[in-house]
Amino acid sequence: MARTYRDIKADILGRITRGDWKPGSLLPGEIELAETYGVARATVNRAMRELTEDGIIERKRKSGTRVRLSPLRQARFDIPIVRHEVTEQGAAYRYALVSSTVGPAPDWLRARMGLQTGDEVRHLTCLHMADGQPYQYEDRWISLALLPQARVEDFAATAPTEWLIAQIPYSEVDISLSATAADEGLAAHLACRPGEPLLQIERSTRWDGKAVTFVQLVHRPGHRMTTRY
Repeated sequence: MARTYRDIKADILGRITRGDWKPGSLLPGEIELAETYGVARATVNRAMRELTEDGIIERKRKSGTRVRLSPLRQARFDIPIVRHEVTEQGAAYRYALVSSTVGPAPDWLRARMGLQTGDEVRHLTCLHMADGQPYQYEDRWISLALLPQARVEDFAATAPTEWLIAQIPYSEVDISLSATAADEGLAAHLACRPGEPLLQIERSTRWDGKAVTFVQLVHRPGHRMTTRY
């Protein structure tokens, strides 16, 4: 049966998801793709136009077609990289992996991320520091159903956010900001008193309708958050 443009689009999306074509990667040209899929160039062109409209790829006349570093939604919101935040303040940045486990997603997380029973996740807790002082505590869960390569990644060397941005685009982001009180664990990590008020950010990202990651970010006392539009 002949492939439709929807089939081509789905296959290209799948290859991006699996990491065959990473964010920033140059994709083959339409003629080459048409030969690969055994279809007319017009069929490939329609699939590529829809991927461009969805914000997954970007096409430029002389430089070709590339997987976007992040979808068009990024034009309205950037996923912050803590290392950049710290260094832009003129401070020295340091990152430490506190804990790392792999296992089935707990019930509350499956409900939050829309995962299936038995789906496994990589659970990471990390500490980001500025000039040797605690800056942000990170509690992150990564779906191994979508990103199986996260199972063996050495997050002792690379912070999760930077790794994720290099691996996969995102098409949806949910963000919640709230105040929380430091428990004994947070107080120890953020060098504050138990019960002290802290800023907490919860962020969920999805790509093509599938959960990528859920993270809770807790900042040291007195943290000030600024956004620009």
